[in-house]
Amino acid sequence: MTIKDTDLLLVIDVQNDFCPGGALAVEDGDSVVPVINELIGRFTNVVLTQDWHPAGHSSFASSHQGQSPFGTIELPYGQQTLWPDHCIQGSRGAEFHSDLITDPSSLIIRKGMNPAIDSYSAFFENDHSTSTGLAGYLRDRNIQRVICTGLAFDFCVFYSAQDAVKEQFETVVVTDACRAIDMEGSAQSAQDAMKANGVSLVTSAQL
Repeated sequence: MTIKDTDLLLVIDVQNDFCPGGALAVEDGDSVVPVINELIGRFTNVVLTQDWHPAGHSSFASSHQGQSPFGTIELPYGQQTLWPDHCIQGSRGAEFHSDLITDPSSLIIRKGMNPAIDSYSAFFENDHSTSTGLAGYLRDRNIQRVICTGLAFDFCVFYSAQDAVKEQFETVVVTDACRAIDMEGSAQSAQDAMKANGVSLVTSAQL
């Protein structure tokens, strides 16, 4: 696969709270950093996303009496997994991993800022209709293909890839530049759904 000037490297939520020692740590999450850094050096177009929740966000289990992390509730936009408090605006946990190369990025998309709606995807909040503006930004720059990396494979990477297809971009996920939470088989389910939707899954060596 040849990297072109019409390709985008999308780096999703490589933040302290999703890495070992963080509030919502993905196992081995920090191991994606050197892989992503190597890729960043090969792309003309790089966009980062950053979970950026206000305190007391509706997706936090602590915001709902009697609820525990990783349970589910119904919110006005549908079923919502409840999470430990994480990536709170301005906190160390919300900062990018200190080893991640961020300077080449042309845009940082902060998501999950609406206290009433969670936001996994780089393109839409979890109501699947409120746009982050990323698709328009990419079209204005003639991006044809979106290459997804980051955390977590089965949540924010998965939703971003599915929405990239929905927005009619050719979509690729770099598997060794991602790690999964894997709740009750969610990693395999995400992989199967992406393949069924036309997402290409490759390794960094194949790029």
